[in-house]
Amino acid sequence: MGMNNPPPKLNQRVRWSTVIGIAVVVLGIVIFVWGEAIQLAWSQRAVAPFSAAKMPLQSERAYAYLKEVCAIGPRISGTPGMLKQQELLKNHFEKLGAKVSLQEFDARHPETGQRVRLANQIVQWHPEKRDRILLCCHYDTRPYPDREPDPRKVRDPFIGANDGGSGVAMLMELGNHMAGLRSKYGVDFVFFDGEELVYDDNLRRDPYFLGSEYFARDYVTNPPAHKYRWGVLVDMIGDKQLTIYREVNSMAWTDTRPLVLELWKTAAALGVKEFVNVTRHEIRDDHLALRNVAKIPTCDIIDFEYPNARGPNYWHTTQDVPENCSGESICKVGYVIFEWLKLTK
Repeated sequence: MGMNNPPPKLNQRVRWSTVIGIAVVVLGIVIFVWGEAIQLAWSQRAVAPFSAAKMPLQSERAYAYLKEVCAIGPRISGTPGMLKQQELLKNHFEKLGAKVSLQEFDARHPETGQRVRLANQIVQWHPEKRDRILLCCHYDTRPYPDREPDPRKVRDPFIGANDGGSGVAMLMELGNHMAGLRSKYGVDFVFFDGEELVYDDNLRRDPYFLGSEYFARDYVTNPPAHKYRWGVLVDMIGDKQLTIYREVNSMAWTDTRPLVLELWKTAAALGVKEFVNVTRHEIRDDHLALRNVAKIPTCDIIDFEYPNARGPNYWHTTQDVPENCSGESICKVGYVIFEWLKLTK
């Protein structure tokens, strides 16, 4: 017998080892899927029935805000689109009685090397209060849809409805309810610029989180008269198939873990089952600088599976448009945060 024809027993042993190997893999998959189902079901065991009638935020209005923002087109840092958005937000929040300001700073443009003017937009409610809560999102859009599967479209305009726009729309809708909020805390909405002024994933050349890092450093080096007790970052909260897990860093940090637990407890009491009581996804986001540099205990509320863990992914593609987002999803997140604000001691 030659080397290409192994003895019958060896050949049989190989077949059996293959069968056993496949069986182990299949069993592992079954156990994983079953475990995930059990874990998700267990996480929802205490969720009350949801009542849309009791939710003060208006889904249709929030979705209209999202479309209004996206109608500007790309809102890339340092471009006319960003300036139009800043003017839109200034008019919107001032009409609702808030104090609006810009925190301007310069950054190096990754491609040209020239200085570009960026600005975080700050919206203050009850500015006389010294103890405050920070609600924030980024409002810039990535320059191009770099994850676009069609290579012919990787330089097409990126609208960023979910990734950028959804957080903006949520805070715009929440603004309609802030003047009458009864709380010991004042509240600031902060829209971070330069979260992803990124043309190339070379982090040395194109760093992320320019706005939140500037905000955090300034909070330390030029301490304001107020102090932030908590920070809540929202990102990618407009997905029609909304599923928000507890973010890994937010749960690992001992100072932010109580905040996460309170928010998810509030969601359960309101019947917002989209807040899943499972920890998943370690996310690099604006909350890192707020917590690590400014020492503001800040958690990240984010749905990183857009639209879900299976099938196509709309993240950083030309499919990130209002049609793939939901006003109800946006409002459910705002509802949880608003009710949590009312309960915060």
